[in-house]
Amino acid sequence: MNLKEQINTNNLPNHLAIIMDGNGRWAKKQGFLRSLGHENGVKSVRSTIKACTELGIGHLTLYAFSTENWNRPKLEVDMLMKLLVKSLKKELPTFIKNNIKLNAIGDLSQLPEKAYKQLQEVMELTKDNTRLTLTLALSYGSRAEIVNAVKEISFKVKNNLISEADIDESVINNHLYTNALPDVDLLVRTSGEQRISNFLLWQIAYSELYFTEVLWPDFTEEELYKALLVYQGRERRFGKTSEQIK
Repeated sequence: MNLKEQINTNNLPNHLAIIMDGNGRWAKKQGFLRSLGHENGVKSVRSTIKACTELGIGHLTLYAFSTENWNRPKLEVDMLMKLLVKSLKKELPTFIKNNIKLNAIGDLSQLPEKAYKQLQEVMELTKDNTRLTLTLALSYGSRAEIVNAVKEISFKVKNNLISEADIDESVINNHLYTNALPDVDLLVRTSGEQRISNFLLWQIAYSELYFTEVLWPDFTEEELYKALLVYQGRERRFGKTSEQIK
């Protein structure tokens, strides 16, 4: 029995999030420029989306570009933005064919005009798709997201749009970039690093964490199946006891 056949399709994460790490290190190991690492990383994105749609996972969020990534060398940032535009154009027919909705979270106003327009175009053309919601975290930082939410809520309290007593988890959720998404069930990080790196800090409160040594360009469908099997072997208690869950 292969790995895919071992997966229980009745116990899949509804929302899978991935920190796609290791493109640069992969390229360095191969003796290539970092840009080739990012280009090969796109292949892993494609295979991961394919696997998620086939299995029936409803939400996939990919950490594509963080707020801190703007501090990288300009040539690399420019290349990443061009790669984003190229990939969006190339994958649009696949999104439409496979009923995939594209979504994006982050400070999208920071994106170059061409990348922003291409992103908005693909999101508009796929907005009614329902099989999989693919969310790209672009110019995203979880702390900035939370600060933004606090400011918006504070403004509403100050202007008597809501009262302080109204503020609960649902109100905070509704002011996050991810307000239309469910909480993350499984967070995967590649490349051997074992940290969250300012990604979905609120949304992963009860998610399972899976770290793998595999560099992102080498993250195949089989590697995803391994992560899902580990996920299915864990007991998610949400603060309850094992006896209560059973």
